[in-house]
Amino acid sequence: MAVKTITLDLEAYAILARRKRPGQSFSTVVKEHFARPKTGRDLLEVLPQVELSPEALDAIERQIEARRGEPARAARW
Repeated sequence: MAVKTITLDLEAYAILARRKRPGQSFSTVVKEHFARPKTGRDLLEVLPQVELSPEALDAIERQIEARRGEPARAARW
């Protein structure tokens, strides 16, 4: 992967460093805070390239059936 070197003043570096979690790169922090959020349109663009095996499709179907009737929940982070 290509990289670029940038210069930050100390205040900007401190702000960025406070948002960085252990094990996370500064590049990841920048992408999380400044990248355009992914949308359904982004998913539709890559969907034609996705190939799922019959086994994967069966596993997805089993998960859907197992969750049927359960209320939706927010993801746990």
